Amino acid sequence: MRIAIGSDKSGFAVKEAVAAYLREQNADFEDLGTTDIEDVHPYYQVASDVAGKLQKKEFDIAVLICGTGAGMSVVSNKFKGVHAVACESLYSAKMARAINNANVLCMGGWIVGPEMAVEMVKIFLATEWCQDLEDWRAANMHRFAARIDEIEDKVYGK
Repeated sequence: MRIAIGSDKSGFAVKEAVAAYLREQNADFEDLGTTDIEDVHPYYQVASDVAGKLQKKEFDIAVLICGTGAGMSVVSNKFKGVHAVACESLYSAKMARAINNANVLCMGGWIVGPEMAVEMVKIFLATEWCQDLEDWRAANMHRFAARIDEIEDKVYGK
């Protein structure tokens, strides 16, 4: 799994903790910004860069951190095939993958501390779509995903 990570200034410390964890795990990841606190990239630039690369299949999954996680999520979701969810707990990070098939975990550096962020990344990366769901719920999720694809096709074209 190829992972992209990025942050703005508000998420920089949390992103650095996530990067350190990924390095320890020998994960295949790339830090797409902000990489120097003195050379800050705005959230919309980082989210746009990462989402564009996800859309082109250069990465499989991403972690983005800004002040609240909302800005990164809003911008990322402008890209077809990119499903970003702002999460504030282990449960929301797991369910974003299991139920929503999110491929971008967004977090807030003002909300989630570095240790919690690392735990959220662990569970996000370890969870598969429909994992631990009842059969009826998993069947619904697959039906819903097809409808979401239809909506994206209407909005963005095929």
